[in-house]
Amino acid sequence: MEEKIEQVETLGDNVIQEEKKVKEKKKKIDKEKEELKLANIELKEKVLRITAEMQNMRRRYENDIQNLYKYDGFDIAEKLLPVIDNFERAMNVKTEGNEKFLDGFKMIYEQMISILNSKGIVAIDALNKEFDPSIMNAVLTEVNNEIEENIVLDVLQKGYMYNDKLIRPAMVKVNNKESE
Repeated sequence: MEEKIEQVETLGDNVIQEEKKVKEKKKKIDKEKEELKLANIELKEKVLRITAEMQNMRRRYENDIQNLYKYDGFDIAEKLLPVIDNFERAMNVKTEGNEKFLDGFKMIYEQMISILNSKGIVAIDALNKEFDPSIMNAVLTEVNNEIEENIVLDVLQKGYMYNDKLIRPAMVKVNNKESE
């Protein structure tokens, strides 16, 4: 009987040890399960961030392409403006005997302006308007108390816009009232 008691005690000890092993394995499995849950959450967040970043990149790329098409002729327009200025200066020269020659200049000038306008390039209308520093440079001022302050009195060099982008600001003379 003592032998049986010893066997039962040994069996009981084995059962207790097995239970401890099972509990340790369960703790280990629970810990691994928790780590996997955290890793899964982390990966889901990473996927969301990468997806958002891809959407932002696509949006930026589409905006860049749109701007590329929208402002496609910006450089050529910028380089043509001095030529337009020279045409305007040449047409303002009044000499006798050159009327036919100036008429030819005017026709070329009008064609160039027409082409620029068709591409969205327009002169800034500044004369007798209120001075706007975002599209005009005031290079001279004049005192005239009969006209409101900050009104453009003269355009010294035309400014141009390409769609909604400034190519060159207008150089203007602005009115200042005398201090009373």
